[in-house]
Amino acid sequence: VLAALICLESEGSPFYSQIRVGQTRPDGSLTTFRMWKFRSMYRDADERLAELKEQNEIAGAMFKMREDPRVTKIGRFIRKHSIDEFPQFLNVFLGQMSVVGPPLPNEVAEYTEYDLQRLAVKPGITGWWQVTDRNSTGFDGMVQRDLEYIARRGILTDLRIIALTVIEVITGKGAF
Repeated sequence: VLAALICLESEGSPFYSQIRVGQTRPDGSLTTFRMWKFRSMYRDADERLAELKEQNEIAGAMFKMREDPRVTKIGRFIRKHSIDEFPQFLNVFLGQMSVVGPPLPNEVAEYTEYDLQRLAVKPGITGWWQVTDRNSTGFDGMVQRDLEYIARRGILTDLRIIALTVIEVITGKGAF
């Protein structure tokens, strides 16, 4: 049903894929993989990003914009409730992702030595910063939360993050 609604509002595949950076290898090199999402933006969104860069609302190596004109109507709803992330369970099944969110490759190019520490673990659908600060923090806060997760990771921590993620998905609190 969601795929049909996405296609009705804007032409193109209902799915969006993008190359993401994964966990750092033992030799220090970065892994990459194709990540899947339900498409929440118009087809030309990646091409239009350059014209919107100056309106970025998050400081650091990341782009976020509250009223992003590239987002479709159905896209606003599925983003608010994180439904666009559901296809990433395929990436989890394939062993490419886990619990901590993956950064974009073009953002990694801007990482400092400190920021690169967040790549010490496998990326994932959700994470500590998504359920604590969501979009109310800057990039530095996201990195700090990811490093807190890495220091405390374990089954109980992951179960807590999953439970908090379910609440975030239902309420849509803090999303944009």
